[in-house]
Amino acid sequence: GLESADVWANPLLFKLDKEKLPVAVSGVPPDYFSATGQLWNNPVYDWEAMRRDGFRWWERRLRVTLERFDIVRIDHFRGLVQYWEIPAGETTAINGSWRDAPTVEFLDGMIERFPAFPVIAEDLGTITPDVKEIMRRYGFPGMKVLQFAFGEDNPDHPYLPHTYEENCVAYTGTHDNMPFRAWLERQSPEQRERLLRYLGRAMPADQAIRELIGALMQSKADLVVLPLQDLLALGAEARMNDPATAHGNWKWRCTPEQFEAIPWDWLRQLTEESGRTERRAGRRANKQEYGATGGSLS
Repeated sequence: GLESADVWANPLLFKLDKEKLPVAVSGVPPDYFSATGQLWNNPVYDWEAMRRDGFRWWERRLRVTLERFDIVRIDHFRGLVQYWEIPAGETTAINGSWRDAPTVEFLDGMIERFPAFPVIAEDLGTITPDVKEIMRRYGFPGMKVLQFAFGEDNPDHPYLPHTYEENCVAYTGTHDNMPFRAWLERQSPEQRERLLRYLGRAMPADQAIRELIGALMQSKADLVVLPLQDLLALGAEARMNDPATAHGNWKWRCTPEQFEAIPWDWLRQLTEESGRTERRAGRRANKQEYGATGGSLS
């Protein structure tokens, strides 16, 4: 953000004018979430200045982050290959353009500094072949979001659990999605029919959510992330974030009563039956060198 400590302490690393106001700002082009894109209005990196500086700001930031967390997800990973730059003063993100980042030089430098570089690449949306090639080159796992699997009649859709490869992280939905129950209630008859066909039969929403969670847990995905909202089968009132909406986000909180209502026995049994125990997670951690501090993935 323009008023963040990062920008004010390092103004030469961002595209600012002489008054330290943005020349260009960040966002994403029109997509699944918004017909006008998302205008974030944050200053964009001056990658040439960062390169001349040896990417030291990135190194410091990542060093502190990896001291605190076992795995780091880089949101909008494609921005490390190409990023959407919008002239300052625009009211939407439509009039932006793609700009190149020094991807290989940057990532090689980070891996030289952090040999075990536990990164998850958020690769949702329109991902071009050059981004996929970078992910393959460095072995970064991508993301699979189950909610995106039923928008077309494709039995081998890449977001259906039976198609997942091991090197990925699977979600019912992310912080940007509606809770799965609300999503089910708002789908077209065609999408509902595809989902029920995948499950094999009609069933109440609560049971459908459990069946879908079970399918994720039984998949090959190395990691599965389940929002509390989906474990509790909550509705639209529990949505975390609505992209491209400036107000009313990040307000949902899990109450002590809701936390106690999580179906722990069922979740424990499902974890054991799917082989997602701490020991299995530890083996995967050793194999893939996840974890800057050797922490468990369970």
